[in-house]
Amino acid sequence: MSDNPAFGFDTLQIHAGAAPDPATGARQTPIYQTTAYVFRDADHAAALFNLQEVGYIYSRLTNPTVAVLQERMAALEGGAGAVCCSSGHAAQIMALFPLMGPGRNIVASTRLYGGTITQFSQTIKRFGWSAKFIDFDDPDAIKAAIDDDTRAIFCESVANPGGYITDLDAIAAIANDAGLPLIVDNTSATPYLCRPIEHGATLVVHSMTKYLTGNGTVMGGVIVDSGKFDWSASDKFPALSQPEPAYHGLSFHKTFGPMAFTFHGIAIGLRDLGMTLNPQAAHYTLMGIETLSLRMSRHVENATKVAKWLETHPAVDKVTYAGLENSPYRERMSRICPKGAGSLFTFALKGGYDACVKFVDAVKLFSHVANLGDTRSLVIHSASTTHRQLSPDQQEAAGAAPNVVRVSIGTEDPNDLIADLEQALTAASA
Repeated sequence: MSDNPAFGFDTLQIHAGAAPDPATGARQTPIYQTTAYVFRDADHAAALFNLQEVGYIYSRLTNPTVAVLQERMAALEGGAGAVCCSSGHAAQIMALFPLMGPGRNIVASTRLYGGTITQFSQTIKRFGWSAKFIDFDDPDAIKAAIDDDTRAIFCESVANPGGYITDLDAIAAIANDAGLPLIVDNTSATPYLCRPIEHGATLVVHSMTKYLTGNGTVMGGVIVDSGKFDWSASDKFPALSQPEPAYHGLSFHKTFGPMAFTFHGIAIGLRDLGMTLNPQAAHYTLMGIETLSLRMSRHVENATKVAKWLETHPAVDKVTYAGLENSPYRERMSRICPKGAGSLFTFALKGGYDACVKFVDAVKLFSHVANLGDTRSLVIHSASTTHRQLSPDQQEAAGAAPNVVRVSIGTEDPNDLIADLEQALTAASA
């Protein structure tokens, strides 16, 4: 009953996946800080290891606290199932793991978090995978980049750092025509502002470290599966459609249907990659999600006020916030993120790189950190930090040019945020 899809978002974010603890009656989900679980008998143990029964074996694979979080995330995103893991970066690798193989590639947006671009352009090469980075406002270029070895299309719903909003409906249509899964990183939007599965996404990934937890305390990632992709429609995804030797020839898609990707993520992904989310982190994240809609509403309200003020400031050249009336993505926001454009955006300073450095050194209320999605307002100069490893052309394409500052607007009094920005911009212009 707690994850009834008929319930509203505000109810699901508190109740989905959870129930009073059957052993103690505890109303809050307990932290099950345990490594292993006692089997009822030998037959029970065998059934669990054969994937014939769902239950708990070892906390690298499954844990009751983490299981509640997985069910809650699936409910909030409108998916069939979810797999939690140790970080957002882990979630990206785990999302690709069942799909890829040596020589295979993905088509990815140029507008991505700098760490994701590095992961896709450098690190995945060690697995024999590769990525093609394309401007996702050019559908013909996306179609041209897809070849026989392409296994997924990847983008962010609201791109980090600039707050650019991807036309998910258009990208999903391209992916569908090509018979490929669309993977959407929904970290910056959260399911409160955007539900990518409703726009055709196959998989949704999050860095739960950000807005979902909301307080900058723990790391975590999640992959939510729509359950709608036909993994057996072609021979491109043998890990899901063909017999699995480690489970006596079991076919995940044939056996588990809409839950195939989720079961594979646990039974093989977590089993062999070991990117496990610890139960205490899951507990913190569950508590954060309980207030997600309240926080995101305030984030959007504050970001809109701050962005409107910034675009009138004489030291500011441009503001990228999609919620502004003159934003080229305003119409797209109304379709993809109807409740608002989030609180992550950039602004360019007329003084260039040097002014940006002075600005981040001068803020007092804003925190200069490599994070986003906190209740506290955060700032960073992406070109010298999160996107530092990229070439100048890549920085420009990602929205992280040298004259650009990224802000994540928190839930403080917006007038106090504006006052801090004013004094820091004055210092940067001196």
